[in-house]
Amino acid sequence: MSFRFVLGLAALLVPMAAFAQQGGHGPAPVTVLTAEAQDLTLDARLPGRIKASTEAEVRPQVSGILRERLFDEGASVTRGQPLYKIEDDSYRAAVAAAKAAVAQAEAARDLAVLEEKRAVELFTNRAGSEQNRDTAVANRQSADAALQAAQAQLMSANIEMERTTIRAPISGVIGLTQATTGALVAAQQATALTTIRALDPVYVDVTQSATDILRMTSTPEGRAMRATGEATLILPDGSIFPQKGRLEAAEPRVEPTTGMVTLRMTFPNPDHVLLPGMYVEVDLPQALAKGAFKLPQDVVMRDRSGSAYVWTVEDGHVAQHTVEVAAASGHDWIITEGIEDGAQVISSGFQKTGPGAPVQVVPAGAASGAPAGAPAGAPGGAAPQGAPAGAADGAAPEAEAQ
Repeated sequence: MSFRFVLGLAALLVPMAAFAQQGGHGPAPVTVLTAEAQDLTLDARLPGRIKASTEAEVRPQVSGILRERLFDEGASVTRGQPLYKIEDDSYRAAVAAAKAAVAQAEAARDLAVLEEKRAVELFTNRAGSEQNRDTAVANRQSADAALQAAQAQLMSANIEMERTTIRAPISGVIGLTQATTGALVAAQQATALTTIRALDPVYVDVTQSATDILRMTSTPEGRAMRATGEATLILPDGSIFPQKGRLEAAEPRVEPTTGMVTLRMTFPNPDHVLLPGMYVEVDLPQALAKGAFKLPQDVVMRDRSGSAYVWTVEDGHVAQHTVEVAAASGHDWIITEGIEDGAQVISSGFQKTGPGAPVQVVPAGAASGAPAGAPAGAPGGAAPQGAPAGAADGAAPEAEAQ
């Protein structure tokens, strides 16, 4: 290859490179969105689990053989509804014996009343002694006590008889039975026969750091937001639960090992979608950001130090602004500082431009380029700022090949 040929090729390439650096095709096309200042609620996303608002384990209060199960597993039951029936032959016999004891005590009392009356009349007519009168009175009082004891025994026998029908202590959804027909059960046994859970409403127990709670309650606005703000629940599949919840209570202590406080939310659950033990997330309102901006997450970029920034169009050129990201809201960032109301934030066309470069605003979809987060000139970008993609990587190797 002759020296003159090399010089001629170099003279040809220099104007081409300069033309590329100056944007030979004119201002790069970009699309923008207009930043609108508004008052936005800052939420904290907290993990938690579902708990039944009321839960009761069903156990027998008398011993015997289970004769019948009276409910469908997984169905809704009401308070007082019969669930199991225990064989009651021996209990019915105990009631009959108690009734007989009451009748015997009543007869003894009636006799004691007559004898007391007779003894009092004889003593009044001076035909009987005072000792006989006192004895008759004491016998009548003893008969009264015996009758009361017999009546109490009958009441106890009736209670035991009634307990052979095991009833639902609360209303809710009943679980699977842990005992089958014919099984021997005992009073106050350790193993529950089944469990009933009230699922409307349900509790969601979440944890939040004590530092965040102090920050949230340090201002009147934060305290009001905590007291009246509605919580949003995110289901395990990422969907939003349609019912809104509210903060019910907070555990009045901080866990020493983690520095966390347990918060309890209440959510309506009319369709029983939320089940105890389910892992969920809750967006709990923390504060109100006045004059903030909501921008899509893909228009906010970060430099090597982690600082967030956006590109805007000002006087037909790209301007870079460092912004303050306060919180996430779905697929958006809430920005509290760094841009002004009405700013035109670049939403696409990043790769073909950079800070200070001229741009042309075009309708959405008309600008082509790489997704946000890989702009020219940014850390890890594909090409130097202001140069078309591939220009910096292609010119030198091509000249060397010649």
